[in-house]
Amino acid sequence: MSVIDYQAILPEGWNRARGFSYAVRASGSTTVHIAGQIANADGNRSRCGELDMGGQWGQVLENIARLVREAGGAPENIVNLRAYVTDIEAFNQAGPAIGQAWTAHLGKHFPAMTLVEVSRLIDPDALVEIEAEAVLP
Repeated sequence: MSVIDYQAILPEGWNRARGFSYAVRASGSTTVHIAGQIANADGNRSRCGELDMGGQWGQVLENIARLVREAGGAPENIVNLRAYVTDIEAFNQAGPAIGQAWTAHLGKHFPAMTLVEVSRLIDPDALVEIEAEAVLP
């Protein structure tokens, strides 16, 4: 598989972002837009009630990586993530588990990312929802 033309943007004098990129320049021939994913196994069985923040984050990243692969790409083709969490403190406390999940599903690839706290998500037990975009070669 070809690799997309992907470049993280880091202006002179800026500190490198930890765990994401401030901006990404990417070019390829196909874009994939992934709808918000919650911790559903196989696209339908909710695992939200049985997983904590770190576990849900891992299931969501697994889903996103699988969708990108099914579209013909690889996790390295992801250029943007938008994450919504219902509790920013729980997110911060789950840092090690989130880092492990990130490494397991995205490796050392850090796309541009937004993280916001919201009051609730579609599933009352969902703690995280993530949307993604990928650019395929």
